[in-house]
Amino acid sequence: MRNAKEQALQNVEHVAEGVAAETLPEGKLFEIAQSIGDKRLEELNVADTTCGYCAVGCRFDLYSDGEEVLAARPTAEEDAPVNGISTCVKGKFGYDFVNSDDRLTTPLVRDENGEFRTASWAEALDRVAEGLGAIKDDHGGEALSVIASSKATNEENYLMGKFARQVLGTNSVDNCNRLCHSSTVAGLAQTYGYGAASISTEDLELADCILLTGSNTTEAHPVLATRIKQNVRDGANLLVFDPREIQIAEYATQYSRVQPGYDAVWINGITRYIIDNDLYDESFVAERTSGFEELAESLQEFTPERVEEVTGVPHEEIVSAAETIADADRCVFGWTLGLTEHSHGTENVLAMANLAAVTGNLGKPGAGVSPFRGQNNVQGGGGDMGPLPDNFPGYQDIADDEVRAKFEDAWDCEISPDYGHYTTQMFLAADRGDLRGMYIIGENSALSEPGVNHAEEVLEELEFLVVQDLFLTETAQYADVVLPACSFVEKRGTFTNTDRTVQMVKQVMEPKGDSRPDWEILQDLATRMGREWDYDSTAEIMEEVNSLTPLYGGVTHERVDSEGGLQWPCWDEDHPGTERLYEEEFNTDDGLAHLQGVGFSEPAETPDDEYPFTLTTGRVLYQYHTGTMTHREEGIMQYTPSDFVEINPRTAAEYGIETGDMVRVESRRGSVTVPAQVTDRVGPESVFAPIHFAESAINRLTDEEHLDPQAATPEFKVSAVRIAPADVDPGTPAGDTGTSTGDD
Repeated sequence: MRNAKEQALQNVEHVAEGVAAETLPEGKLFEIAQSIGDKRLEELNVADTTCGYCAVGCRFDLYSDGEEVLAARPTAEEDAPVNGISTCVKGKFGYDFVNSDDRLTTPLVRDENGEFRTASWAEALDRVAEGLGAIKDDHGGEALSVIASSKATNEENYLMGKFARQVLGTNSVDNCNRLCHSSTVAGLAQTYGYGAASISTEDLELADCILLTGSNTTEAHPVLATRIKQNVRDGANLLVFDPREIQIAEYATQYSRVQPGYDAVWINGITRYIIDNDLYDESFVAERTSGFEELAESLQEFTPERVEEVTGVPHEEIVSAAETIADADRCVFGWTLGLTEHSHGTENVLAMANLAAVTGNLGKPGAGVSPFRGQNNVQGGGGDMGPLPDNFPGYQDIADDEVRAKFEDAWDCEISPDYGHYTTQMFLAADRGDLRGMYIIGENSALSEPGVNHAEEVLEELEFLVVQDLFLTETAQYADVVLPACSFVEKRGTFTNTDRTVQMVKQVMEPKGDSRPDWEILQDLATRMGREWDYDSTAEIMEEVNSLTPLYGGVTHERVDSEGGLQWPCWDEDHPGTERLYEEEFNTDDGLAHLQGVGFSEPAETPDDEYPFTLTTGRVLYQYHTGTMTHREEGIMQYTPSDFVEINPRTAAEYGIETGDMVRVESRRGSVTVPAQVTDRVGPESVFAPIHFAESAINRLTDEEHLDPQAATPEFKVSAVRIAPADVDPGTPAGDTGTSTGDD
């Protein structure tokens, strides 16, 4: 085998002149060697493009023979501003989905028997226009909604928002941002003005101290984790606060286990200690913030005793973290969904924003706030481009008469000043009969929504549902019409990554079958519904974006391509982009950071005698969201073929559970059965499960009713559950399972 592998390497390197063969597993080597055959490198399609998985925004060259992606190779380091020569396993190897046997390559419509049949594009689009049009005629545009796609390009998401408002006449347009970082946007916008990361990725290597919370960085954002680990090896301090002792905690100066759902409490405890002991940045607070005295007063309820009792974090760990942050010249505060996916997620973010401001860690190299975004284009497509119920592109408020008039004039339509439904509210509105039709693009709501039993009922009962995606997903199975879209390797446009960098996405192969880019589908559908869209390219769409969106005023395809990327705000074509926010002032009316006290809050649902454990959910390295792409990659599936539940050894002993045993996990909303992983990564009062598989659908357990009041984010991270071996009634008390139990 070794000789065969070496020969394959030689063949590939000779033919493709270094197509990253040395980074590929053996099976792929032979596939590439066979696929390339006698072709020379110049016969291959190659494009320097941006990754379509997470929002780190890695750039690399993709090689294709026109039929499939053969290899991924890092570009020159200077051409990849975020990742340099690094890529993760999904970015390197995760492309089998493009040619999967079940890839949608032609439209599907339901026949008179309720079964899907293939259809021409003309028939399918006519059916969509008729179905949506009938609801609009009978009930008004607000009876319709659009769920946009954070996997699609900026240009396509811009059109999704425009289509909702101009063509359908509804402000009920939203995206997966609502299920993840909308509380980040709400909290940071209130405090600083922009609901986005203030730093550039390189600041993770310049910081003296990094505080991470609610972020399984090594698995969800591996390339960012590499930068952090390198900085720690060079002497930086790393503080990790998390309910699970995740892998990044192995590199931490300090790891503190916290009870899920009480993040604002321990953050406020740190901030109180810093203020009470005069460790805060007095000049920064005096010159660049407002509300400090009120904040200090509000923190007095967070005594050391109360913080430790509520969060489980010992007072000495609060003190150690506070002093480490205060002693640092430059600190970055990073988080993901463990901080935001709560019924009080905005308060968590406000507390973190207060901490960063009182320590003066904003507007300078190596310091700032960094919410690591999840999907590849959730920052740009999910936020910046305005497929949102309350904002136009560039976070321009639809209730602002002047702003609304600008878009009404540009789009030649009337737009209501009233906010539409947020994503989860759409499903609740459909229950009431207020919403009758949905157009879902690139989102698998039947798995991603909280309380998916309810989501499935809504999808089943809608008067008309159209789904636009790469596959017949769990959501598409409820649709009246399914439209086949293209993947990111089959089209051109831009993505905006987690540090606000706009980068090019370039086509490396032709669309599969009759699949089409989202923007072309939207354009044809808009024309059928009475609007003459005539865009020739995504570059032309971006020109319209920058004419209406000050943050993107200087962003053009030509500039992004030639400069390798541009960070917003980029006000005009002479502006270089903004590497770091708030260097001189904040984006508020008075230019100051507005500190706001956050009182005590707790999860909407807490454990009790009937449901004694807290379930928290998250991601794993070898999967991506609902698995639409990664489940079709054979190599990746060998590593994580199913969901599982992590259980503390003490808890497992009490219930007679061992690693590999099938365990029933049950909440007030449903139950799932998954294999156990007995591990001390979780505490004895918590269990953890990933979110990636339809067979187990962990979101059957989560709560769709209790949403963050400001951001409407669901409480994915805290659900009260009970557990039992699969063959035992889950209501059976521990120690009465018919199996031997261990001692505490």
